[in-house]
Amino acid sequence: MGATGETARRPYLACGEVRTCLLPCRDAVSAAVCERLLRLRADERISTSKRPNLYVVSPEVLTGVDCRLPTANRAKARVVGTVAARASLTEGRVLQASAYFSAHAAGPDRRRPWGYYLVRPGVLVPVGRLPATAAAHGFLAYDQTPGGDELDVGSVAEGLLGRISRSRLLVDYDVPLTSRTTSLRWAALPAAAGAGVSLERFTVTEGGVRLVELRVSDDVEPTAVARLAEDFAVHDWLLTTVVDKLDGIRIGSADGAAALKVLGPLVDHLLHLWMPRARVDRRLVALWDVLEDDPGFSRQWHTQVQRVRDQLALRAASAQRESLMAP
Repeated sequence: MGATGETARRPYLACGEVRTCLLPCRDAVSAAVCERLLRLRADERISTSKRPNLYVVSPEVLTGVDCRLPTANRAKARVVGTVAARASLTEGRVLQASAYFSAHAAGPDRRRPWGYYLVRPGVLVPVGRLPATAAAHGFLAYDQTPGGDELDVGSVAEGLLGRISRSRLLVDYDVPLTSRTTSLRWAALPAAAGAGVSLERFTVTEGGVRLVELRVSDDVEPTAVARLAEDFAVHDWLLTTVVDKLDGIRIGSADGAAALKVLGPLVDHLLHLWMPRARVDRRLVALWDVLEDDPGFSRQWHTQVQRVRDQLALRAASAQRESLMAP
């Protein structure tokens, strides 16, 4: 007989994946264009905020699934329901697509009609009981293979990212700098009784996927955890992009034009976007402190920003010296 009562209904596992990239156009787009790009549903409003920076979020779109969850111990875990996805634009420049779900501890022993699941948007209901820890670790370790029958939320996020990136509203597709799309995969399990929220790990796989494992309290909604993951992801992308660009610049190189071709777009498009915690639920803000201590996100960011400024100052001084020496 299926589990009943509050234990069966309360989501106790949440997972998701975030894809982050540069919006493929020459210049940042306006708030009005952001809203048009992210109008994924005509029946839902778009969320826009302009403080401390321009941030526009699409309404959620749902994808129905009936499949297995990957599990670390290969235990069978069939789930039915919907995966929620949304897209966002930061300062009309950085695009994110995020797909996520929460899962119940237990569900009916048999599959119910779709109406049973559609009234629970963004929730996956297991057939029977769900091994939460094994499912969380299996989700983080999952590597989708062609023809696989296990849930792949990364493909949902990637599809949404592609849909917006190919929009006809982007008239030029002439990006000011090349950059990689990053993927951050996260899983959140309940914190122990009386324990606070915690960041169990933040690692990068050999393939470049960021893995985040969290413990959160019962009163934290899965959407708040998804927003935290998106905040982690956008700042990780910013840091990764700036580090990659500066890695190719030789200090003191005589080729000033080539250096400015790299440094200029960083200043124009990215350096003003660093605002960790700006829109994170107050109950989860402390998790940012872990990344600030080790590996030291903001410390590394400010070091890279200072390097950009030093390079620009060096180029300006060199150009001024050359103009004074010219006949």
